[in-house]
Amino acid sequence: MLETVVKNFTELNTTELYDLLQLRSEIFVVEQDCVYQDLDGKDQKALHVIGKKNDKIVAYTRIFKAGDYMEHACIGRVVVKNNERKHGYGLEIMKATINAIEQQLGENTIALSAQTYLKRFYNSLGFQEEGAAYLEDGISHVLMVRN
Repeated sequence: MLETVVKNFTELNTTELYDLLQLRSEIFVVEQDCVYQDLDGKDQKALHVIGKKNDKIVAYTRIFKAGDYMEHACIGRVVVKNNERKHGYGLEIMKATINAIEQQLGENTIALSAQTYLKRFYNSLGFQEEGAAYLEDGISHVLMVRN
């Protein structure tokens, strides 16, 4: 079972911040072999949805209210530690994230920039593609919205 918590930037302790940045780097930079600027100055505005198993961060997303990053409330940096994916934590962290957006931000329309190979996963959560695929940091993505 994944234990989830939602924190703003100033509520993160240094260990949590280090661990979530390490997880993001492990997946997005190393596993996906993508050189990009993860520390983009947006973490300070985001709410951070952290999924822990045995007090270790194994899943994570960050969310923004409408207008802070996209037109609608949005989800980014969706990540699950490689060796924990078989447990369904991607689905769990996304459900917790959608709930946080609805409950804490009071938003119902949610957008995300999905890697195209994950379209079916996001479709299962009610997201629909909008527009054509595009390259983001050299990886094919598509805008998806959930109403």
